[in-house]
Amino acid sequence: MLITIDRPKARNAVNAAVAAGVTAALDELEADPELRVGVLTGAGGTFCTGMDLKAALKGESPEVLGRGFAGLTEAQLSKPLIAAVEGYALGGGCELALGCDLIVAAEDAKFGLPEVTRGLIAAGGGVIRLPKRIPYHLAMEFLLTGEPVSGIRAGELGLANRVTASGESVAVALQLAERLTANAPLALAAVKKVVRAADGVPEAESLAVMRKEMGGLMSSADAQEGMTAFAERRAPQWKGK
Repeated sequence: MLITIDRPKARNAVNAAVAAGVTAALDELEADPELRVGVLTGAGGTFCTGMDLKAALKGESPEVLGRGFAGLTEAQLSKPLIAAVEGYALGGGCELALGCDLIVAAEDAKFGLPEVTRGLIAAGGGVIRLPKRIPYHLAMEFLLTGEPVSGIRAGELGLANRVTASGESVAVALQLAERLTANAPLALAAVKKVVRAADGVPEAESLAVMRKEMGGLMSSADAQEGMTAFAERRAPQWKGK
């Protein structure tokens, strides 16, 4: 599923309508068994510039209860989500990218968390997630200076999985999504669940979750299909069961 934030005249800033739209799209992604991977992008050469301040002044909220900024940053999705970033990914826009599992960035994209320049912090998960994704001192430079970096620099830091020519991020993200759909959907969901469960907890607790997930996978039809397909030297046909 390709999900596009479509407010190019507002540089795809998030208002209540965008938050509701992203939430609905993610719900559809989760509910439809024919959809295996989501790609999130923005229209008109901009990913997202964060919260729509004009809408906020009118009382609109860019957050969804229990789901966070734009209905994404605190959502517990079982299916992989890839950010395809062109242009600006600033503030909440950067946090949307951080809320995805993979990031594809155009070389001239701009990633930044400028909240401190406005007397705020990156409260859409940026202050928590960024120091876990890149080295501490580099994350703190983002968070304390508020200065953006290019897509090329994001790739160098390991923040972006792929760096593309300008205008090519969606195409590359969709190719990456196709690669993921070659794998078993139950296994992809289990990877996400175990990674979340292992975050900040003792190893013994993480291993218990991992063993439980592995036990469920071993009894699944997809696991049997995967092993059978390997033995028969053919591509597996996943059923998500």
